[in-house]
Amino acid sequence: MDKLDHVAVQVPDIGKGVDWYMETFDCELLYKDETWALITFENIRLALVKPGEHPNHFAVERSDARDFGQLTRHRDGTETVYINDPWENVIEILKAN
Repeated sequence: MDKLDHVAVQVPDIGKGVDWYMETFDCELLYKDETWALITFENIRLALVKPGEHPNHFAVERSDARDFGQLTRHRDGTETVYINDPWENVIEILKAN
C-alpha cells in the first residue's frame, strides 16, 4: 500500500502560517525556510507553501517514482515529480528511500 507523505496548502507568509498552526493545533515544526515549512501531526505531515513556489497538493511515496516522469532533487535531498489526476488535482510523487 502506498504511503501518503504530506498535504500541502498555500499561505502568503510562511512565518505567520507556522505561527497560526503551531498556536492552534498540537503539532511540531520539522522544517522552515522562506518558501515552505513542514509541520507534523500524529498521523500526517502538513507542508505550508508559498503561492508561485509550490502548488496545493498531496504527496505519495513510491519506490517507482521515476516511472511518473523526470525527478527533481530538492534542497532537502528529496526527489519528486508532480503529476495531475484526471481532474487537475496536483499530486507530488516522492521517491521512497
